[in-house]
Amino acid sequence: TAYCPCTKCCGPNATGVTALGLAAKPGVIAVDPRIVPLGTRVYVDGYGYALAADTGSAIKGNRIDVCFETHEEALRWGMRNTKIYVLE
Repeated sequence: TAYCPCTKCCGPNATGVTALGLAAKPGVIAVDPRIVPLGTRVYVDGYGYALAADTGSAIKGNRIDVCFETHEEALRWGMRNTKIYVLE
């Protein structure tokens, strides 16, 4: 799924700061850190290179959230099946 740092996507207490303390912006993804450790660099088909820097209450198992600059961009991406590749 896609998100942006707004309160619609992240709830009323959204700060725009990820679990790693970075700004939520394009190139950041939210992961289940039991599956993809925070700080891991990945490539997401259809999105590009990203850093696993955030978590989310709905992000469990093999699910990720990809971050966009605006709510409209996140809505355009929506939900989709994709592949991610862990980069070494």
